[in-house]
Amino acid sequence: MTALPKPAAELSADEARRTALRAQGFLGTPDRRAGVRGALRHLGAVQLDTISVLARSHELVPYARLGAVGRTAVDRAYWTPDARGLPTAFEYWSHAACLLPIEEWPHFAFRRRAYRNRPQWHHDLPDGAYERVIHQLRTEGPLTATELGGAKNGGEWWDWSASKVAVERALMHGEVVCVERRGWKRVYDLAERAVPAELLHDELDDRECLRRLVRLAGRSLGVGTRADIADYHRLKGEQVDSVIADSGLVPVTVAGWDRAAWADPAALETPPRGRHRTTLLSPFDSLIWERARTERIFGFTHRLEAYVPKPKRVHGYFAMPLLSGGRLLGRVDPARDGRTLVAKQVSLESAKAVEPMARALREAAEWVGCDDVRVERLDRPEWAAALTAALR
Repeated sequence: MTALPKPAAELSADEARRTALRAQGFLGTPDRRAGVRGALRHLGAVQLDTISVLARSHELVPYARLGAVGRTAVDRAYWTPDARGLPTAFEYWSHAACLLPIEEWPHFAFRRRAYRNRPQWHHDLPDGAYERVIHQLRTEGPLTATELGGAKNGGEWWDWSASKVAVERALMHGEVVCVERRGWKRVYDLAERAVPAELLHDELDDRECLRRLVRLAGRSLGVGTRADIADYHRLKGEQVDSVIADSGLVPVTVAGWDRAAWADPAALETPPRGRHRTTLLSPFDSLIWERARTERIFGFTHRLEAYVPKPKRVHGYFAMPLLSGGRLLGRVDPARDGRTLVAKQVSLESAKAVEPMARALREAAEWVGCDDVRVERLDRPEWAAALTAALR
């Protein structure tokens, strides 16, 4: 077994936590001039999901970092073309279904090749269906699945129509790209037409794709273990191992971590300082994507319970962790009732979390156009009066 290189630095657990917060845009002053697009480039990936409680997750992610950016402005920033009329972002499979900066298109050539060589798919495809979809996009321009002939056969949600299967397969192959959503429907276009010419290639071999993605993941994490880095773009551990020595990341040790770690060298140049953000986090926020990492860095166990049977839920359907002072201090399961933000269940780690939770709820309510906040359940009833007073 090859010995690990000598660590470039030794970090305390607190230094690692603050390094991660700064890398994710929660410590220090964010570049507000760069806005939502800048946040996307900084993070490298923003996860998409169909659940919408306060807002959809891809809206909550920039809100958590930049504050009350208008929801319309968020969507416009993601989907509006640049001055050349070309997209600045695209959708693809990264950590999950994600929005990615268009500059990362070449880095996913390894995944596109893997999909093209895939022998088996979950959906069968009738002869000629793939070619018909490509021809229709070529002749008619960008289209939704409905406009291509319908997304479903009329059965359950997974019972896709032939045109939907074909266009999704073309998307995974890289022949088609999604660079816009209309009413949450993907709008498909030919990659040759939508992706800037200087980026439209699969010239990078698998190793170079992996090297670049490992480097970008390390930059977005600040510091992370092999598993942390692999999880960011859902790489395999052995893929990370094959390129990490050439990625530009440097080995470090972190007090209390029982495994090797790597860091972005730029993150080690200056100590992380600045203003902490107080905010509610989407369960799909990249700061807390990986449960083991979240527990290791914050000492906080979090699980999305949307797919857990209601009687077995502990914290609620879409419990959003509260970040304040660089710590995770509790969580709230939100809902909306007209112009009232409803905190269906509030769970707090200590009495010190009462005021930050109230502040985060008030800000979130204002952001989504609510006039009032109503708390339905608090896990520590003895703090109810204090929370009610703080919300006024």
